[in-house]
Parts: sequence; structure tokens; C-alpha cells
Amino acid sequence: MSAAELKEKTLDWFDERTGWRMVRDLLDHKVVPMHAGTAWYYFGGITLFLIGVQLFTGVLLLLYYRPTVAEAFDSVRFIMTRVDFGWLIRSIHSWSANLLILSAFIHMFSVVFTHAYRRPRELTWLSGILLLGLMLCFGFSGYLLPWNQISYFATKVGTDVAGTTPFAGPALARLLRGGEDVGAGTLTRFFDFHVILLPLISFGLIGFHVALVQKHGMSTPSGIPASKLSHMKFFPNFFLRELMVWYGVLAVLGTLAAIFPWELGEKADPFASAPAGIRPEWYFLAEFYTLKLLPSHVWIVEGELLGLFFFGALAVVWVLLPFWEVKPGGERRTRLATGLGVFLVSYLFVFTILGYVK
Repeated sequence: MSAAELKEKTLDWFDERTGWRMVRDLLDHKVVPMHAGTAWYYFGGITLFLIGVQLFTGVLLLLYYRPTVAEAFDSVRFIMTRVDFGWLIRSIHSWSANLLILSAFIHMFSVVFTHAYRRPRELTWLSGILLLGLMLCFGFSGYLLPWNQISYFATKVGTDVAGTTPFAGPALARLLRGGEDVGAGTLTRFFDFHVILLPLISFGLIGFHVALVQKHGMSTPSGIPASKLSHMKFFPNFFLRELMVWYGVLAVLGTLAAIFPWELGEKADPFASAPAGIRPEWYFLAEFYTLKLLPSHVWIVEGELLGLFFFGALAVVWVLLPFWEVKPGGERRTRLATGLGVFLVSYLFVFTILGYVK
């Protein structure tokens, strides 16, 4: 038997058991539309890459982290001071978490501005919104795990806000805290959310989202005639460009982690006074600052309750965007989505800055 025949029989054996040729055929036929907004496609891959960085560095941190009130802070300090390159791994994990959420937001708004949520991509949009929500939950749950002073009081503020939710508020606050106040039960519960529950849900949803993208392909902005649209092969042409983008993101991530290492701060003391200017992470800051600006009462309604109702209504409108903005045939019904997207980007940017400087 010649070497060529042996190779072909080996490949046939693997294909019969794994179906790897189906993947190869998919890569051979997958193309990427080329237009002025093609660069926005990279942010989906960047988000996926940063999820991988989170998984890898998170597993390394789990080798030393201990999720108890007595040991959590000391275990993180041990990682940063005694474990070889432990400080770098923790900094990369923290910085990549923030870049991941930023990338996911950019990816979401790029979908809106290129109208990539149109039929038949409604489920792609909904699964992407759910993934963004899960990324925010990762950020909220992971923030407490070092058990330092800032994260303790920020979590206390965050769960207090959750407790003001109409009807379900007190029960939701107890669910998050594992009791009536932030303590040992909260840390254990947030750890379980962060390393077990949220990853299990996220991995399944990521697989579903990626499968939908593969099925429907990459959307092109409305208004571009097919005759003026060219395509690039996904593999290897676009994939190699995506790989170069990942290298760039990795360089930025390594630079931030090395030059601006993530500080640990002081161990949480529930009996101490809250640090001055306590505030949540930047991705919750616009909402937090808005609630802070509202008066205690608007007529007979509590200001904070009114703010939560407004955010909830806005979230529902945003999630259902493909259904009210697009006709059943796929044509756009209105142009409100673009205006709403511009408003949200402006609002989040301005109020996040104000939340830091005020």
C-alpha cells in the first residue's frame, strides 16, 4: 500500500467516526462579506477570544483560591505575592474581564448599527443579549471574590439596589446574599455562581449562538446592493486577519496587566465604615449614577423605583428590537433602532464619565 493510499484510508477512518470532512467543507464554503463595516465583524471573535482568556486564567486562579471569608483575601494575596507570575495571571484575568464586557457592548451596538438582527437572525440577537447579560453577571459575581473592602461594600450597594425591585426585591436580595446581609453565605453563593452555574449556562449558549452564526452567515448592512458586494473566504483569509487581531488584543491585555497590575486593597471588614466614593464597576456606573440623581420621590412614587422601572422597560424594548423594528418580510419598519442605539451609546458614555468625576 502506497503512502497516499494509507493517508486516504486513515482520513476516511477518522471521517467515518468524527465527520471532520464536514467541518472542512464548511470552512471551504464559508465567506465574509466585504464592505465599509467589515471591521465590526472582528468584535465577535474578540469577545470569544477573551472568554477563552477568562477560562484559562480562571482555572489557574482556582488552583489556589479558597472561597471562605477567613481565607479568600489571604489566598488572593498568596497568589499575587508567592506564586510565580501569580500577580500577572490575576491582572490578566481582571483586565480581560473588563475588556470582554467592553468588546461585547461594541459587538452588540455594531449589530444594531449594521441592522444584523433582521430576519432570520432574531434568535442570534436574543442569544447574544442573553450572553451579554451573563457576562455582566460574571463581572458582578467575580467582583466580590477577593473579599476586599471595596468589593464588599460595592456588593452591598448592588444587592441593596436589587432589593428595591418591585414585588420580588426582598426575595432577590436574600437569594443573592444567601441571607439578610452580605457575608460568608454571599461569598460562597457568588463563587458557585461564578465558577459553576454561569459557566454551564454560558457554554451552552455560546455554542448555540455560534451555531446560529454559522447557519445564517454574517449579515450585510441593509441598503448595499448584492452587485456591489464582494466576499472573502473565511478560512484562511479572514481567519488569519482575525488571528492577528487576537495577537493585538493579547498585546494590549499583557501591557495593561504588566504596567497597571490589579490592586488587591485591604481585607473586607463588615464593621468598618464604607470607603469614600464607593461605586460599582464601570459597566454598572451609568445606571448607578442615574439612580443617584433621581429625587427620593417623584409625586407618590419612590425615585429609585421609578428609575428601575424605566431601565426595565428600556431593556424589554431593546431585547424585542428585531420584532418591532423589522417587518415579517425582513424590511425595516422604522428607523427608531438607530436613534435608540445612538441615544444609548451617548447615555452610557456620558453618564459613566460623570459617575467617575462626580
